[in-house]
Amino acid sequence: MRSAQPTSLTLTRVAAATLVAVAMLSACGSKDDAKAGPGAGAKMPPPQVGVISAKFQPVALETELPARVEAIRTAEVRARVNGVVLKRMFTEGSMVKQGQSLFQIDPDPYQAQLVAAQAAVGRAQANLTSTAAIVERYKPLVEANAVSKQEYTNAVAAQKQAEADVNSAKAQQRIAKINVDYANVYAPISGRIGRALVTEGALVSATEATQMALIQQTDSVYLNITQSATELQDLRKKAGGKGIDSALPVSVVLDDGSVLGRKGRLLFSDVTVDPTSGQVTLRAQVSNEDAALLPGQYVRVRLSQAQLPSGILVPQQAVTRGGQNGDTLMVVGADNKPTPRPVKIASQQGENWVVVDGLKEGERVMVDGFQKLQMLPPGTPVQPVAWTPQNSATPPAAAGTPSAQPNAAGATAAAAAGGARTPSAGSPVAGATTPANSSR
Repeated sequence: MRSAQPTSLTLTRVAAATLVAVAMLSACGSKDDAKAGPGAGAKMPPPQVGVISAKFQPVALETELPARVEAIRTAEVRARVNGVVLKRMFTEGSMVKQGQSLFQIDPDPYQAQLVAAQAAVGRAQANLTSTAAIVERYKPLVEANAVSKQEYTNAVAAQKQAEADVNSAKAQQRIAKINVDYANVYAPISGRIGRALVTEGALVSATEATQMALIQQTDSVYLNITQSATELQDLRKKAGGKGIDSALPVSVVLDDGSVLGRKGRLLFSDVTVDPTSGQVTLRAQVSNEDAALLPGQYVRVRLSQAQLPSGILVPQQAVTRGGQNGDTLMVVGADNKPTPRPVKIASQQGENWVVVDGLKEGERVMVDGFQKLQMLPPGTPVQPVAWTPQNSATPPAAAGTPSAQPNAAGATAAAAAGGARTPSAGSPVAGATTPANSSR
């Protein structure tokens, strides 16, 4: 009896422990099932990505180049006589008209010279009258041999010398009058005048051509554009060897990135390459009635210098530039698997890149949804949907995206992540939850 009782207690304890273990395992299983949810065994659908279809079309190669603004006409107002400035007769920074009086230089010395020149003219004319009368009196006498021919010849020579003296005196009188006029400094052109470079009481010199003011005509301005000769030749090759049209429209991009509301036109392209910089100069002209452009201002201009027979426009956010393999983008194949593809880019056109090599007609180019591939293994199929550009502002790209890091390091990181990029705001798949996030 004593031996059976301990055995029964042992069996009872073992059974109780077994029941507790089974209950604990059941509880853990219930929690796991609750976490996994009712569809834990279902396969996740492929992530949606926005794509465009590659299409060849004639494309104008738009180039953005630096330029300096230059007034269409510039006149330096300089002293043309020596003297002291008595008065300034204009408002600095105002518009002046051609022929308007600007400065008054002391005219008294030149007035005195004019009076002396006028007196010299009168004296010369009196001498001419006297010598002419002698010639008239000697003419009949020499015919009658009453006066020698030598005396008559001397009288004629004296008359001609008197005529020359009259002409010389008149010339000196004209010079004196010009100097009197130069004492009043006039505006040579119409335009906006800057600050006065001399003040009342300053001594100006005609010998040193003292600059007194600067007038610039800015209702229309020039744009002096510089471009690499190599780039210009490359554009001509792409255009089939055609020259640049001198009437091309030119868009002006200001310092803040805004585009001027009116366009200019290209005037000419220089035929000489600067040996120090290897650049050529192009000149454009644009109207400037509102004085939005100032002489000397730095701007950028956009112009289409060549026309490609065919090219593909791809949004900039779809391209990773400057990677180890050059410029690349993601192409979604027939099996719906995105793969990187190196491409050749000719230029920029608005918010698109012009792709001239590396794509075929009809291929699907991935534009957004790149961040969904970051947590998935390479070669994961996707669900391509048509991408539509949105007018809403695009949020700043995350670090490692092509927009934020267009250099080789950013391109390498994007390629390592399977082309992971940040989609534009408002895109069909922007903000969609990735498989990695949905499992949390």
